Order: sequence, then C-alpha cells, then structure tokens
Amino acid sequence: MMRREETVSELRAAGKYMMDNGLAWGNAGNISARLSDGSFLITATGTFLGELGEDDFAECFLVEGGPASAETGAGVNPSPGKKPSKEVPMHRAIYESRPDIGAVLHASPFYSTLFACATEGIPSNLFVETMYYLERIERIGYYHPGSAELGDAVGKKARLSNVLLLDNHGVLVYDVNIKEARMALQTLEMACRMIIESRSAGISLNALPKTMERDFLERSGYRTRRKWEA
Repeated sequence: MMRREETVSELRAAGKYMMDNGLAWGNAGNISARLSDGSFLITATGTFLGELGEDDFAECFLVEGGPASAETGAGVNPSPGKKPSKEVPMHRAIYESRPDIGAVLHASPFYSTLFACATEGIPSNLFVETMYYLERIERIGYYHPGSAELGDAVGKKARLSNVLLLDNHGVLVYDVNIKEARMALQTLEMACRMIIESRSAGISLNALPKTMERDFLERSGYRTRRKWEA
C-alpha cells in the first residue's frame, strides 16, 4: 500500500483530472483509496474535486462488526478531523467485498449518468478499452445517497463487476489503483458519449462479436484475467 502522502497526492490529481475532463462537476462526487490494512482515505464532505487540498480527506477504518453510525455507516469509524463524505457506506462495502480494490471513484458524468437514468445497458464490445475496462457492468436500484441501504446494495454487486450504474444517481467505478479506476471512468463516459452521439447522427455502431471479446480478454496479456463470481 502507498504511504498517506502519496495517496493524498494521487487522489488530488485524480480529482483535478476528473473535473478538467468532464468526469465530475460542482461538488458532486467523492473518491477514495485504500491506505493500509483496515483503513482508507475518502474526500471530506462538501469538497470540490477539482480543488482538493492536502487536508480535504478523512481516514476511515473498517471495523468488522463495529458500531453503526448514522453518518458513516455500520462498522466504520472515522479518524478525528474532517467529516468524511456521507457516501462512506458504499465505499466501505466495496473495500470489504473486494480485497483487490485499491481505489473507488463516485461521480455523475453527463453521458454516463444519462444511462444511469435510463433502463438500457452499455455494451462492452465496442472497442479495445471497453472490452478491457467495461467487461462487467451492473446496475443498482435507487437508494438515497449515503444510506445504509445503498451501501448494502453496492456490497451485494461489488464482486460481480468493477462498474456500477446507480439508478438516477450516477456511477461507481473501482479498480486495483487510482490510475486504473480513473481510466475505467473515462472509458465509461467515452463509450456512453459515443453511443448517444452516434444515434443522434444516425450512425450505427458495429460492435464486435462476444466470441471475439472473450478471445481478446483471454489473449490481451494486459493483466491476469479477472475471475468473476457467477
């Protein structure tokens, strides 16, 4: 795991990148990264992702069977200091469900959120990056932001994918580190934009056959193939 200073620096850079590239807006969204065994850093409540300071983060600890908290969710004890984002429950659910995950990005990019507010799915077999980063996308029904119910729902789907569409809310992307999570988020937004703009222009997208997608994933060699739960 990275040291706290390195993690803060990467999170600040990720927040600015998201804001500069249309992946976040206003003070919507929150991001986190696993710091060490049993803890993670998350943006503090009310922070602006494009202008994160060194002290705009709160450290939260995963406490197995710990006491419930209305502000941070069951089993999470924040460290003294700034108040963590109210979305701690869903970040915590991912870190608990997926020991391989090192970073979680939650945002409401324009095109991706359009799909989160619709009912249709997002194909993963459009181009190389979608095959690689969007192999599995799951959908979560609407629950109020920051609620324990949302955290529970995310926990149930976290092992099935690395991208979650949150109905009428936004998206949740998580991966082994901040860089990979950021790339997955940008790939998601690019794919959604391509689909929507191609329809407006009357252009039909030619998706690859699923057999070709599976072959790519088996042979690409970018990293070890993920083993998903059924």
